[in-house]
Amino acid sequence: MRIFDPHIHMTSRTTDDYQAMYASGVRALVEPAFWLGQPRTSPASFYDYFDALLGWEPFRAAQYGIAHHCTIALNPKEANDPRCTPVLDALPRYLVKDNVVAVGEIGYDSMTPAEDTALAAQLQLAADHELPALVHTPHRDKLAGLRRTLDVVEESALSVEHVLVDHLNETTVKEAKDAGSWLGFSVYPDTKMDEDRMVEILRTYGPEKVLVNSAADWGRSDPLKTRKVADAMLAAGFTDDDVDRVLWRNPVDFYGISGRLQLDAPAPREATHEGNSILRGGA
Repeated sequence: MRIFDPHIHMTSRTTDDYQAMYASGVRALVEPAFWLGQPRTSPASFYDYFDALLGWEPFRAAQYGIAHHCTIALNPKEANDPRCTPVLDALPRYLVKDNVVAVGEIGYDSMTPAEDTALAAQLQLAADHELPALVHTPHRDKLAGLRRTLDVVEESALSVEHVLVDHLNETTVKEAKDAGSWLGFSVYPDTKMDEDRMVEILRTYGPEKVLVNSAADWGRSDPLKTRKVADAMLAAGFTDDDVDRVLWRNPVDFYGISGRLQLDAPAPREATHEGNSILRGGA
């Protein structure tokens, strides 16, 4: 079984997670730029973070046989902080990098005017750079947030068919599907979606344009949720081809819009003293 996790924050995870993910079938992932977890004090902290997504994390993932790509953006939560918004002017120099396969995460957190401005600006950047967009739907008022998102997308230069609307659930999936966007679902231990609910959505709406992710970060989350969804699909009677479509081909098709996917990761390193020394930054 091959798995592509289309949304996971490996900056927040350990090398043990990379090892476990590889053993579970994960061979590729996309890491979206996201909230630090505490207020940033200047745009410079974004630049260090973006550089790590483009350099350190792909190297770290490659040691475990996983192809790493990223998306770059000013995320919705930090779009409300005037100390952070100057990063919008710096995004074009990152969006031309080969490893960047979308603009994201963008979208709404609290649905403020500042978030409106940041979303519209970054949809334009995606269109300008011929990249798709990964859109975060808010944790609160999800249906209202989805509708507002789709309105802004419709007014933008970016086709809705180049937009992945993430963190969907039973209340939002139909409208997102009817709009023609790609459909993203985050599967968590306690919140968002779980495996059984995901299976029911797939039964109702089918596997077309559906992407399932773990969205694992520094909170309570599980980087193996993609594999657990695959196993739940098989147990529910879905075919191996259905699983491959949802867990591999759909994310490849969506992020392939960028023309930048490189899915041939090297074989994982042996767990030798020398290899561990390299991972720690040793000689």
